[in-house]
Amino acid sequence: MKHDEVDALVPRWQSMDMSPSLIASLELSKRMSRLNLLFETAVKAELAELGLTYAEFDVLAALARTGPPHRLKPSELSKSLLLTSGGTSNVLQRLTAAGYVEREANPGDARSRWVQLTPDGLRLANTALVASGKAHDEAMAGVPEEAIREAADALREILATVGRRRFR
Repeated sequence: MKHDEVDALVPRWQSMDMSPSLIASLELSKRMSRLNLLFETAVKAELAELGLTYAEFDVLAALARTGPPHRLKPSELSKSLLLTSGGTSNVLQRLTAAGYVEREANPGDARSRWVQLTPDGLRLANTALVASGKAHDEAMAGVPEEAIREAADALREILATVGRRRFR
């Protein structure tokens, strides 16, 4: 078995008389955090070359995923991205100013508006998605595809249970 930087933490946890299940949870948490940081760093480097922040990419990708006409209500966008309405609003202002999204009235509800990708926004979203894929491929280079699949499946099972819980 290969070792990583998290393995160096285990003896300390063991010396504190933590249970094996707690130690396993801590190892999982630390490894997920470390992997997330590695992925984010790789993706952010690619996005920077396109002049995008990670949050801007998230919004463009979410709108692109909806299919034509590539639009959502701001509240739907916030919910799907787990962003606050204020955070979403700031990102949308930057993307609107850059010409990547536009806001239009919702004829079915005068209290809300649609956020929609412009043609330039859709092109940039697609380019950014390719760049994100490249970053993920590079980050995982050398890791057997079978190991990636097994890890993704195991995390799905954990998230299916833990993801429903709400914490203070």
